[in-house]
Amino acid sequence: WNRLCRATGVAPCKGVGEATRSARSLGVYRFYVLAPENADMIDVTIENFETEVIAASMSTPVLVDFWAPWCGPCKTLGPILEKLEVAYEGRFKLVKIDSDQEQQLAGAFGIRSIPTCILLINGQPVDGFQGALPEGQVRAFLDKHVPSAEEALAEEEEEQAQEALADGDTDTALEKLQHAVATDPANDDARFDYVKLLLQLGRDDDAKVAFAPVIAKAPTVRRFDALQRWMNAIDFAATSPDKTSALAGFDAQIAANKRDFDARFARAQLLMDAQRWTDAMDELLDILMRDKAWNSDLARKTYIAILELIEPPKVKVADGQIPPDDPVVSSYRRRLSSVVLS
Repeated sequence: WNRLCRATGVAPCKGVGEATRSARSLGVYRFYVLAPENADMIDVTIENFETEVIAASMSTPVLVDFWAPWCGPCKTLGPILEKLEVAYEGRFKLVKIDSDQEQQLAGAFGIRSIPTCILLINGQPVDGFQGALPEGQVRAFLDKHVPSAEEALAEEEEEQAQEALADGDTDTALEKLQHAVATDPANDDARFDYVKLLLQLGRDDDAKVAFAPVIAKAPTVRRFDALQRWMNAIDFAATSPDKTSALAGFDAQIAANKRDFDARFARAQLLMDAQRWTDAMDELLDILMRDKAWNSDLARKTYIAILELIEPPKVKVADGQIPPDDPVVSSYRRRLSSVVLS
């Protein structure tokens, strides 16, 4: 992109958008974008370059193929790329650039020979190759960066699950998350959301079964640690046949001794079991205000776990904007910081 900045006279370059807008004085860049199923090529100009190429790479990897009509190897590679774009079913987008017609852009990318392919993700070039590689090698190149069909399907179903939850449709959300985990067992986000929803619905045994494949990750993955601590609280609460009486008993112990941290923590666990999250954090804060490191940081770690559990999904916003923070989560994060740093 530094070359693109220099080519368009923007120094320092503040972004691709600024560089491309300044390029109008240098003429029109022309791209040809192959749509799936061999649809007609789309003629992309400077006016929609950012939308069709840069913005597209924010959600889907974009493969840029620099070629020329006279180039024999380009004619060999081109059909392979077109075939793979269809075969990958939208998991990457192919853009073809005539390096003779678009010499300024080819120079900005540092093209020295053709065919040259460059892969962009999130608006930035991440990898590339030169020459007419055989199909197997091109597939290997793509598979290093492009999500597999299973990963793409799981991500789509997780998004659909979040939409269903936003609409209050827990049955659909649960079905989508279950299928996402089955399709891509390595999708930790889908598994977290699936186990969390099962716990919210009181399906504790099902949650433990779904959590079992990743239980070894709990010590190192914060979100899984949060689920483990929630399940520990549920197991603790199950030892009390009458939870109301148990809460009253802990209240009496705390009233008699404000520094009875065992009673306070036990009370917090009962509140976690009841999904009374802010009440549980208030109890944990009472421990932290009196002893920040009590029981090997147990109160602080549990407090952080609750923050992970109640953090809602980030809402989608326009490019360049920051999604708003949840007010409850933000407030309790500040309270924790003020206590820990005091």
